[in-house]
Amino acid sequence: MASYIGALDQGTTSTRFMVFDNAGQVVSAAQIEHRQIYSQPGWVEHDPEEIWRAAREVMQQAMAARSLAAADLAAVGITNQRETAVVWNRKTGKAVTNAIVWQDTRTSDYVSDLARQGGQDRFRAKTGLPLSTYFSSLKIRWILDHVPSSREQAEAGDLLFGNIDTFLVWHLTGGPRGGIHLTDVTNASRTQLMNLETLAWDKELLDVFEIPEAMLSKICSSSEVYGHVKEGPLRGVPIAGILGDQQAALAGQTCFRPGEAKNTYGTGCFLLMNTGTKPVQSNCGLLTTVAFKFGDHPANYALEGSIAITGALVQWLRDNLGLIGASSEIETLARSVEDNGDVYFVPAFSGLYAPYWKHDARGVITGLTRYANKGHLARAALEATAFQTREVVEAMERDCGRNLELLRVDGGMVENELLMQFQADILNRSVVKSSLKETTSLGAAYAAGLAVGFFKNTDDLCQKWTAARTWTPKLDDGRRQEMYRQWKKAVTRSFDWID
Repeated sequence: MASYIGALDQGTTSTRFMVFDNAGQVVSAAQIEHRQIYSQPGWVEHDPEEIWRAAREVMQQAMAARSLAAADLAAVGITNQRETAVVWNRKTGKAVTNAIVWQDTRTSDYVSDLARQGGQDRFRAKTGLPLSTYFSSLKIRWILDHVPSSREQAEAGDLLFGNIDTFLVWHLTGGPRGGIHLTDVTNASRTQLMNLETLAWDKELLDVFEIPEAMLSKICSSSEVYGHVKEGPLRGVPIAGILGDQQAALAGQTCFRPGEAKNTYGTGCFLLMNTGTKPVQSNCGLLTTVAFKFGDHPANYALEGSIAITGALVQWLRDNLGLIGASSEIETLARSVEDNGDVYFVPAFSGLYAPYWKHDARGVITGLTRYANKGHLARAALEATAFQTREVVEAMERDCGRNLELLRVDGGMVENELLMQFQADILNRSVVKSSLKETTSLGAAYAAGLAVGFFKNTDDLCQKWTAARTWTPKLDDGRRQEMYRQWKKAVTRSFDWID
C-alpha cells in the first residue's frame, strides 16, 4: 500500500507540492514563486504557462528530494487560488490572455452597470455572492468582450474556462490529448455562475453574464477519483481531491462541524465558519459559499469573510516603499515603537471586501503627524489585519446568531507573534494555531486521502488536530474599544474614492 499522499497547492504568489504521511506530517516539499503582472492600475494578472511550468517543476523537485516514486503516493489533491480566471484553447492548451487574478478590479464598470439594473445583491439568493470584481463571472465576460475573436471561438466550443484547479487538472490528465475538464463545488461556488441549492451551473446567470455554457466544466464533489496523471513523476497517480484554498484550510483545520471556524492569513485574509448542510444567507456583508462535499455525502456550506489585502500590505511596504528588506522584518520594525502612534492604515488597494463590498474604496493612512515614523506605519499595517478580522467576526456572529468561542488560525502571518497577540487582544477571545502548519495543502491531501481510503473518515482526521500555540487577550477593554472606534472612523475615509 502507498505510504504517502500528495497535494499540489497553487496560490496567489507561488506554487507548492507537498507530500504528507498518514499522521499529516510533511515528508517532502518544493515551492516556486511566480510573477505578479501589473500592466495597468487595478489590473492583476498571472501567466498560466508560467504556473503550469511551476507545477511540473515542484512535483519533480519534491519527489526527487526524497527519491519517491509515483507508486509511493496513494493519490494527489489540488488546492488553488480561487476566482482567478483562465480561458484557453482546447486544441492547443494555450491561454488566450493572461489569467485575471481575484484581486483585479478592471470589471468595476460591469459591476456598476449590473447593480443599477437590480442592486448589488441581485444574485445573492442564488449564488450567496454580491456583485463584485472579485468573482470569476465578470472576468470571463471581460475576456470575451476584449480579446479579439474569443467570443466567436467560445461560442464555437473551442475555448474552455476554468479557475486554476480546472486548468491544472486538464493539463495533468492529458491537456489537448484528452484532458478532463472539471472542477469541484467549492471552486464552482466562487464563479457566481453556480446555483448554491442545485450545485449546478445556472442558465439565467449564464445569460445575464453572457457566457456560453460550452466553456464550462463538469462540477464534481471535492473528494472522488476524477482521473489519473498522464505523465511526469506522478504518472498514474489518481487525482482525488479538489478544494479552493480557503475551503482546503477549513478542512486542514478539521472544521467539519457546524460552528467551527478558521482564519487564514496570507496575501488576503479569509475567515470561514462551517454552517452545516443548509446555506445561511448573510445580512451582514458576508459570502455564502460551499465548504466542501465529500463523495456522495451532502455538501456542507460556510459563511466567509474575505479581506483583500493583509500579507500583501507587508509586501507593499517592502517592494513599493522599501521600508523593509524582507517580509519577516516587519515585526522587528513594528516593535521599535510602543504603539501605533494613533496611525491607522486601511489597505483598500482593490476596494473593500467583507463586510463592506465597496469596489470604489481606496487605501488611506490616517492620523499622521510629524511624530509618526516608519515603525508606526509598520505597526499600523499589522494591526489593519487584526481590525479587519474583528469586523468579519462580528458580522459572522450576527448572521449565525452564535458567538465564536475561539479562532483557529493558519497561514504565513501566524508566525508574527505581535500580530497574533494583537489579534487576540482586539477580538477579546483566544486565537489558536494548529500544530500541523500547512493546513491548506493538508486539506487538499485530506480530501484526496478520504476518496481512496488513505484516511478512514473525518473523525479520524479530527484526532490528528492539536494546538501548537494559544494567544489570550491582554489588552485593557477601554483601550480595545477606543482603538476599534478609531479604526472604524478610518475605514469611512476610504469610501467613495473613485468617482
